[in-house]
Amino acid sequence: MPEGHTVHRLANALNELYGGQRLVVSSPQGRFSAGAARLNGQILLGGQAHGKQLLLPFAPASDVPVDSSDVTWLRVHLGLYGSWTFDGDACFTAPHAIGAPRRRLGERGEQALARGGGSALSGLSGEEPAPVAPADWRPPEPRGAVRLRLAGEHGVADLTGPTVCELLDADGVEAVRRRLGPDPLRSDADPEEFIAGVRRRRRTVGELLLDQSILAGAGNIFRAEVLFRAGLSPFRSGNRISARRLREIWDDLVSLMEYGVATGFITTVEATDVPEPLPEDDPEAGRWYVYHRAFRPCLRCGTRIAERVISGRRLFWCPACQAY
Repeated sequence: MPEGHTVHRLANALNELYGGQRLVVSSPQGRFSAGAARLNGQILLGGQAHGKQLLLPFAPASDVPVDSSDVTWLRVHLGLYGSWTFDGDACFTAPHAIGAPRRRLGERGEQALARGGGSALSGLSGEEPAPVAPADWRPPEPRGAVRLRLAGEHGVADLTGPTVCELLDADGVEAVRRRLGPDPLRSDADPEEFIAGVRRRRRTVGELLLDQSILAGAGNIFRAEVLFRAGLSPFRSGNRISARRLREIWDDLVSLMEYGVATGFITTVEATDVPEPLPEDDPEAGRWYVYHRAFRPCLRCGTRIAERVISGRRLFWCPACQAY
């Protein structure tokens, strides 16, 4: 499942590819026909994200305020099996797919967004796309069970298998946001809400960081890495963690996730901790301290990284560096 920085990048990139355009919207599969009909011919006003929720506002004219009752919002949550696939002419540079089947977003060769921040869609393969003259390009036939197709002047985006694909009004969007915790990547986020949410619960902090009602956007990688960087045991209960320590975790998440938005990478290892040379059998040692490094030596103390399945998710930690 994409982590929050990926969804923010996707929102930014869809805004670049389609923002201000009047789109042709359809549901080739037929399961979203009524919703697609409402969006068809509307203008995409931009792209937003809150945690792992993608929120796209559509309106009949480009000058309609986003908070207007004339705006219809498309809410998408990819979940475990959803994906976007892309195709277009030479003006529309995108990878083949984002989402399932599993593809790590932003690992290689991204090109910059026109408005800065890097593109979640451009050049992920590290290869230059074959030039296609706009006049020669034709939208491909939908492949698979395409729930939603967005078609602009230069390319199409097909959505398949999402956990959620629905239309909302402004009140519906606000209701979704109320169910979510603060998102470290949003300017309106309140870290004190996160701190209070953790401190009033007895559940372990390892569980709480994945609870989207407490913290929106963090996934398994950020959970494991930020707890290691804080030197905090994932098994300590939330009500036994100081506000100061939680504020440090929040600030670290902001920094790490902003880096993810800017580059497309989740990289958490400080340069001074990267092994040199990098072990051939431990490729993650250059990016992550503990995630996916079970039974390998901790980069700081040499203790073997531990792994345990908690609530259906694999948890990684260093028993020495995160003893408390």
